[in-house]
Amino acid sequence: MRKLMVLLTSLMMIFLLTACGGTNTANNQSSDEKSASEKNEKITLRIAWWGSQPRHDYTLKIIQMYEEKHPNVKIEAEYASWDDYWKKLAPQAAANELPDIIQMDLSYFAQYAQNGQLADLSKYLGKEIQTKDIPEDVINSGKIGDKLYGISTGVNVLGFQYDPELLKKIGVESIAENWTWDDYKNIAKKAKDAGLFIDGGMKADVFFNYYLRTQGKSLFSKDGTSLGYEDDKLFEEFFNMTTGLVKQKAVPTPDFMAQVKGIEDDPVVTKKAIGIWQWSNQFVGLQQVANRPLEIHGMPGPNSEKGLYLKPSMFWSVASNSEHKAEAAKFIDFMINDIEANKLNLGDRGVPGSAAVKEALKPLLSPAQKQVFEYVEWAEKHSSPFDGPDPVGSGEVIELLDNLNEQMAYGNLSVKEAAKQFRQQAESILAKNKK
Repeated sequence: MRKLMVLLTSLMMIFLLTACGGTNTANNQSSDEKSASEKNEKITLRIAWWGSQPRHDYTLKIIQMYEEKHPNVKIEAEYASWDDYWKKLAPQAAANELPDIIQMDLSYFAQYAQNGQLADLSKYLGKEIQTKDIPEDVINSGKIGDKLYGISTGVNVLGFQYDPELLKKIGVESIAENWTWDDYKNIAKKAKDAGLFIDGGMKADVFFNYYLRTQGKSLFSKDGTSLGYEDDKLFEEFFNMTTGLVKQKAVPTPDFMAQVKGIEDDPVVTKKAIGIWQWSNQFVGLQQVANRPLEIHGMPGPNSEKGLYLKPSMFWSVASNSEHKAEAAKFIDFMINDIEANKLNLGDRGVPGSAAVKEALKPLLSPAQKQVFEYVEWAEKHSSPFDGPDPVGSGEVIELLDNLNEQMAYGNLSVKEAAKQFRQQAESILAKNKK
């Protein structure tokens, strides 16, 4: 009997030690967070994205590649065009049935994050998601407060994309690397005198925000409850310049630009303008349609390095309702770090953040794609950190600014009055974010 008691006691000790040792497995994750691969569990993940047919095609191939490497994981794809995508996502969010992995845009990012619909990915960094080859600024672009709600798919940078031959025709051999707004206005005058436009105008919110950043300000405050600048003279300086160029006929009128139905009609494509202001990822499409050599140049200064920033093209996020967050995070790692997967992507979702991936892709790039990669690499050394995702209500503020910009361009509203109206109405919209 005594021997039996000793035996039972020994078995109990072994059981307890085994149980204690088990708490350190899978990086101390709870059972629902353990990787499905570690548990050899058959799981299904849902992934959603928007885009064109070429993006759908190569993303499906990447999914197939991942499934072959992880036979226990099945990935169901849900994809659509831009408009249809958000129409499908909204009711899924309301029902708490979002796909595990979501392609997320900056314009909706804060809204979904603050509604508690996106998971904090911080705990997966260095484990399921490797970031050693990715700059810290790129990773931090997916943060709101101290939580990481998305991993950037790639980055874009603002710039002036132009026809060097047209530039020479107006008597300008090249654009100085450290050019200023005064240089820009001088080139605009020469273009106008030669019967050309300097460009097709600037998207009001994007380029006003750039101008504000060169002055140490921003369009939105850090907490998203107000505008990020207090002196309306900054508004007046920028829009007096842009509306002045319209009046001087160095830039097309809104009526002219309303006839532009697509990139093929843009003045730079039709050789009526020297260049166009847009994001780096749009250069390849512009080059293809123009079908002639074009170049990319940095933004005017002074303080262009303060104004320029690496903008996340879009994010990969994980839904907070996902039952397989760790496995979803592993797929995101595959999308941003796997070289073979990125050979199918070729920077379509923005120039990759990973230095290793960028280097591996260079031999495969077209001349236009190579220009984009080189420009982004240059911008990495000549820019400042991204301000973070736009706040809830930013869409209304941007629409307001676009409307005011059009009225100023038509001459129906003075710049001074527009500055006043913008402040009053934008502050009213953003004040709703106050807790």
